[in-house]
Amino acid sequence: MKINPNLLSKINLLAKGEFDPFYIYESQKIRQNCRVFHDIPYKNKAIHFATMANINNEFLKIVNEEKINVFVNSLIHMEAVQKAGFTDEQIIFTSSALSEKTMRKIHSAGAQLNLDSPRQFDIWQKLYSDQKVGIRCNIGDKVEPYSTRAGFFIGKQSRLGFTVDELKNMDNKHIIKGLHLYAGTDIFDLEYFLACYNELIELSFLFPNIEYLNFGGGFGVSEDGETNFDVYTYGLKVSELMQKASEMHKKNLKLILEPGRIIGGIAGHFVAYITDIKKRDNQILAGLNASTTQFSRPLLYPDTANHPALIIRNEEILNSDKKYLTTIFGSSTYSRDIFCANRNLPELKIGDVVVFGNGGSYSASSYTEFLGFMKPQEIFF
Repeated sequence: MKINPNLLSKINLLAKGEFDPFYIYESQKIRQNCRVFHDIPYKNKAIHFATMANINNEFLKIVNEEKINVFVNSLIHMEAVQKAGFTDEQIIFTSSALSEKTMRKIHSAGAQLNLDSPRQFDIWQKLYSDQKVGIRCNIGDKVEPYSTRAGFFIGKQSRLGFTVDELKNMDNKHIIKGLHLYAGTDIFDLEYFLACYNELIELSFLFPNIEYLNFGGGFGVSEDGETNFDVYTYGLKVSELMQKASEMHKKNLKLILEPGRIIGGIAGHFVAYITDIKKRDNQILAGLNASTTQFSRPLLYPDTANHPALIIRNEEILNSDKKYLTTIFGSSTYSRDIFCANRNLPELKIGDVVVFGNGGSYSASSYTEFLGFMKPQEIFF
């Protein structure tokens, strides 16, 4: 992992003595990642940041300044984005098992809503008669579903969305103004995305008043923190696809995208320091003054969340050709409090600062009080 000199200087300034673990974000990288989605050639589009990735108020303000809207799936997140200045149709709300009370609050806020089930659609019609609404679609076995890090989001193994049969057998299809799809998470396969989108376009002809197609997010961010999804090529392909769909519908359909992790993933870093070292057999066990409840992707995805680790000693990045098999663990008694296991790292010492990269999304936002550690400060520069 590489970090720029300005970031290194900022970390060194903050990491003095017995400091508390913290997150640090490069605001310019967040802005750059927003702008690549604006560069997608299709004109009639709206980009909505998926706030589950990061709900920090400062993060949201940066996104808003870059003219990116938001996607939420809970009332608490809807309140958070409203506090950050987002209003009405800047907010898309898509969730499952909505109560009537929740649906009323979403409607009152003026947010765009995508319903998840036939029962939700029945409630909507009871409450709001012929007011138009969107729906989330499960395109079933029309493509071979990917099993992603968080499981299946489409197909028979997914609980989410209207099935194809449910879509075909719906009454009052004229109320439906948009179709929503989420193909999966951390996907790099452009052809898979396009195959899913083509199936959604085919289903769109069931609905005479269709206004938008929401292709969701799921754009890949590599675990090394260096490689992002090819948004440029994706943009060309999806623009061509939307142009054809609009021509077939004889109307200018709106494209909606919901990037999440890709907006802030590589822009954020988690910083802590070594407080303990044990040597066991042929391995070094190094303990941090932090817990994975504070940096929780390794806790949630222990087999796949492999964040790059950079070591700082005496304010310099530690480089050594000699490596040691190392596991870095957290300061709790929980057996799975492991930041990284069986890594080849330079020989660590007490007081070394550890910087975990690729921590700007689904990290601070998934903090848990489970083991009793405080929520880390989030710093932007």
